[in-house]
Amino acid sequence: MLAAERGYRFTALVDNHAAKEKISNMKAFGAEVICVSEAGDDSLSTDIRDAMAAKLAQEQGAFWTAQHNNFANSRGYTGLAQEVFYELGEHISHLVGAVGTGGSLCGTTRALRDLGCHQLTTIGVEPVGSVIFGGPGLNYHQSGTGTPEGAEIGPVIEYELIDKGVKVTDKQAFNTARYLAKHYALMVGGSAGGVIYEALQALKTAPADSLFVVLICDGGEKYLDTVFNDDWMAKHDLIDINIEQELDDLLTQYKPAARA
Repeated sequence: MLAAERGYRFTALVDNHAAKEKISNMKAFGAEVICVSEAGDDSLSTDIRDAMAAKLAQEQGAFWTAQHNNFANSRGYTGLAQEVFYELGEHISHLVGAVGTGGSLCGTTRALRDLGCHQLTTIGVEPVGSVIFGGPGLNYHQSGTGTPEGAEIGPVIEYELIDKGVKVTDKQAFNTARYLAKHYALMVGGSAGGVIYEALQALKTAPADSLFVVLICDGGEKYLDTVFNDDWMAKHDLIDINIEQELDDLLTQYKPAARA
């Protein structure tokens, strides 16, 4: 969108893990989209995409954003942190967000602490199968979050800013996103569903006066053919009605009492 506005030529490197709606959106803005995956391979190919991006940038004299290694990524969230701080003040107790490049969570954390949120606890969420917080590398369906085995973990992930790293399954993430759409008319992306799921888990043990901020970095409209498609969810064995019941119980517990 920015490239179209400013007259830049834009090339996007994707793998078969990318949502079809995202690819269609980029093409609508005039982007050249290159898929690095073989037909039928839906695994993440972050390392291949990065290597090809570096090669294309060198050959064509292009600028590669290199978002895993570019601290302009995290600095871009200073404005968000300021907005949150001016709305809620210095007593924010928890910040919960997905970790992919680390830009949104680490950038917001650093800026909030600089503004005076010195008691802030930051919780990073990655998919089960991602290796940012350790553990075995496995395939996962959540997009725009996590780091697959073999891909570089860049310096934008500043571990000293993250107090706790947790993992969320595809089932937990996607069924939470579907639950929110069905019961609250909130269309959030799959990774955002995972962040909300883990935030609700953290609320169980948080002090009564806690003030949570949850970063929702992805809308659900790009996942109508996957997360919000019953056939796709069933094909990948991702539907779990127990998670819906769990969310019902949690959210009923957190609802404020009705006034007389």
